[in-house]
Amino acid sequence: MFLRISVGELWQKRLIAGGFQKIFEIGKAYRNEGTSPEHLQEFTNMEFYWAYAHYRDGMKLVQKLYRTLAQEVFGTTQFTTRGHAFDLAHEWKEIRYTDEIKRQTGIDIEKATDDEIKKTLDKLRVKYEGDNRERLTDTLWKFCRKNISGPAFLIHHPKIVSALAKESGEYPGSVERFQVILSGSEIGNGYSELNDPVDQRARFELQQKLIDSGDEEAMMPDWEFVEMLEHGMPPTCGFGCGDRLFAFLVDKPLRETVMFPLMRPKVEQTKEDKEETPQKRSKK
Repeated sequence: MFLRISVGELWQKRLIAGGFQKIFEIGKAYRNEGTSPEHLQEFTNMEFYWAYAHYRDGMKLVQKLYRTLAQEVFGTTQFTTRGHAFDLAHEWKEIRYTDEIKRQTGIDIEKATDDEIKKTLDKLRVKYEGDNRERLTDTLWKFCRKNISGPAFLIHHPKIVSALAKESGEYPGSVERFQVILSGSEIGNGYSELNDPVDQRARFELQQKLIDSGDEEAMMPDWEFVEMLEHGMPPTCGFGCGDRLFAFLVDKPLRETVMFPLMRPKVEQTKEDKEETPQKRSKK
């Protein structure tokens, strides 16, 4: 098992800086998080990076990709899953992050204080972990997301929840990011990549502060990546999606759609087995 935390995300961007213009990778990735019907610790992911492309170029490509996959594999674009029904051939609605939260909950996250967001979550009976702005905002959005059948693109995420996306010139404080929303879940994520080393360093420093304060979901900084940006990376669109897409299209828990998922051993190891060293095994 290779515990890769990403399918080459920061490494593929290094290749873009090195002159490659269109690249992709399909491979295994690992997340040190809990298991759920939508999450596994080890899963297969696809990521692509497209130099000199805008996030809206990526949206057009991803829409075509999903429609083609559905038609070629299942012979239809109409699906019912997780209590939602959607048709990928229909228009993909664009949903603005802050507008949708305000529409569903009545709170404006651009103006609300942390305490006001907490009170809203308590009122909605939503459990949240961590009390920093990023975690509270993300938790509030996930409450709203479950009510959206899609197909839809979520756009204009706040800068605070998008450490690697380029800031929007159209909507200051938000970023050029898009997520595919189907049946109340996020089924794909892309953005115009941040290629400003000064901005990237500042965002990594913020993530480091969150890590130091105990936030387990904050992003680990990569300072060599910042050095690469200082040498220069062209405007780039990146996108990634994984096994979850097909799990949703067949309306099955993710574990049931993955070949050879990680499982607990049938026989638990004894204390002696756990303490056995390679030297002891070689003597046997």
